[in-house]
Amino acid sequence: MRKQNPNFRHDEVSYITKRWRANESISLVGVGSVGKSNLLHHLSDKDVHFNYLKDFQNQVGTIIIAPYFLGPLPSEGSNTEQYKCWAGIELIMHRLYMAFYPFDFLDQQDAQRFFDLYQALQNGNNPIYAYMGLRYLELGLKILFDNNIHIVLMFDEFDEFLNMMPDKFFQILRGLRDSYKTNLTFLTFTRSTLPVLVDRLNIDYHSIEPFIELFTDNVLYVGPYNDEDALAMLNTLIKRDPNKSYPDHILRFLLHTSGKFAGIMRASFRVLDSLGQITPQDIDDDNLIRKLSQRTSVKTESKTIWLSLSSIEQQVLKAVAEISTYTNDDTFNDAIKMLLQKRLLTLDRTSETLTIAPPVFKYFIQTNPPISE
Repeated sequence: MRKQNPNFRHDEVSYITKRWRANESISLVGVGSVGKSNLLHHLSDKDVHFNYLKDFQNQVGTIIIAPYFLGPLPSEGSNTEQYKCWAGIELIMHRLYMAFYPFDFLDQQDAQRFFDLYQALQNGNNPIYAYMGLRYLELGLKILFDNNIHIVLMFDEFDEFLNMMPDKFFQILRGLRDSYKTNLTFLTFTRSTLPVLVDRLNIDYHSIEPFIELFTDNVLYVGPYNDEDALAMLNTLIKRDPNKSYPDHILRFLLHTSGKFAGIMRASFRVLDSLGQITPQDIDDDNLIRKLSQRTSVKTESKTIWLSLSSIEQQVLKAVAEISTYTNDDTFNDAIKMLLQKRLLTLDRTSETLTIAPPVFKYFIQTNPPISE
């Protein structure tokens, strides 16, 4: 993963690390194409820890837990819930092992104990290995905690964890957090807020509430890049093809049309040549922006954003695009507020009008994509 500049996502990283200092968990919310992976890997950078947490009393270990590292999980059977919980626990233990190997900060005895616990958790010869998984994980965590390591489990694509894992898994996480409040925190990255996802996935809210309430006071909407980060990304793309030059007005065109959403910027950059000559007067040219929005790679990124939205958010965007009618109720108005937070709508307070952002995404909406089920 490419190393970002030290000030990358400064506002977001500053807020997140302040929460870590306070031993608090945090929920990040952002649409597809927002540059989620770059942010999570940046948060894992030791230099970032030094810059933002240099006087924090413990060493911070940031562990990315992603659902695509889980193998196939059973959908039915008498021990399905237990096996799924074990799979989630095993994934956390494995990522801890990968992050800290070869454990040179531990003495030889603790390093061997952690390795033995890691092996025991996966020992299928033990008839109760699935049940004992939590015990082995807790003992492994305690070895790290006793050596002044603060663990942040960063759950990527947490929407998928909510969809795949039983309620008991999240109760286990809450239990670990309650036992080790000063050493263990969580970060989740989702495409909607956690209460909205719980409702959308028909999860029993009361059974998962103890876990969800960890994030109630710390929700951060991750929007597009600021100007500095966006230009840095474009300059990185330009350096890959040193035989081409891009004048400033081309960069301004990309920043404007993409809204500085990372995925759309990258896709737009790749198809620049297919647009023909672009002059300084073309930055706001609707025909050129529409032409860009129709390129396959740009449409794919726009579709990624579209599919990351709830059906009510999609209905709101269609209403703003005047494809469908506006519904004046609390649900619709709440979705508008959410889309403003996600930077997919802008509000002109003088005229009280809403506009879809970024421009290429506006033209994608005008193609009338289907509402998700």
